Amino acid sequence: MNIETLRMFCLVVDIGSISQAAKLSYLSQPAVTKQIRQLEAIYGATLFNRKEGRLSLNENGETLYPIAKSIVSDFKHSKEAVLDNIRNSDLQLKVGASFTIGEYLLPKLLGKFKKLHTDTKITLIVENTPNVLEALSNDVIDLALVEGIVGNNNFNVEPIEEDQLVLIHPLDHKWTTRTEIDINELSQEKMIWREPTSGTRLIIENLLKGQGILDKIENYMELGSTQAIKSAVEAGLGISIVSRLAVERDLDQNIFREIKIKDTYFKRNLWLVRKNSRFCRKSVEDFISLLKNIETT
Repeated sequence: MNIETLRMFCLVVDIGSISQAAKLSYLSQPAVTKQIRQLEAIYGATLFNRKEGRLSLNENGETLYPIAKSIVSDFKHSKEAVLDNIRNSDLQLKVGASFTIGEYLLPKLLGKFKKLHTDTKITLIVENTPNVLEALSNDVIDLALVEGIVGNNNFNVEPIEEDQLVLIHPLDHKWTTRTEIDINELSQEKMIWREPTSGTRLIIENLLKGQGILDKIENYMELGSTQAIKSAVEAGLGISIVSRLAVERDLDQNIFREIKIKDTYFKRNLWLVRKNSRFCRKSVEDFISLLKNIETT
């Protein structure tokens, strides 16, 4: 049984005629008759008295009618309530991002989105990758943008952009006059890292481990943000490997320098992460569409 069957039952009762109910519903009379008989089969009882071509409710039908009427009415109200909720939800966008993306990529992108969707209220949560993914899992946010490793197979994960990781050093460093170094020279330097849970750090460590150099590098300092790392490098405290997104402006302003590592290219994907769902709100769809055209927006 479905709501439509109960709705048809109520309509037949209100109109007093199967043929008229069929006309109002743009159905054939046999189709309406079939629905009534199906309803009677479900309840195991006749619902109408049929006499001289006229229908009237019997005792079973009179018992069912007010209940069916209430169910149909409640269903209508439930649809209206959900539609209102959807309309309100479509005016909200909750995004979670890991630090590099949240601080250096998203502000400009969210600004463009806001210009296109002025009535949409935007919430941005910036945390490390594990915390962002936890927020997504608990439905605190609609989607996540992270640079770290995503190990949850229940998420829908797709790359949105490639980000290069670059080696930076102070202006007065001994590498200043050089254009590239050998990767083994990193073992002679003081490396400044993000915190151990940082998605960026995990990726860099994996890349350096693959080159056989990670265990030779001095873990000189750990800082909780890319901005703090940039300030430390500027102050001459050490070197670091960071996202190009985070240092493009600083390099242009000659705050510190980038140096190439011979025969080595560090890169990583930036990921769009969503929960698997049959439905996607329009505000989320619109943002994802803008995100996937990031190079042309």
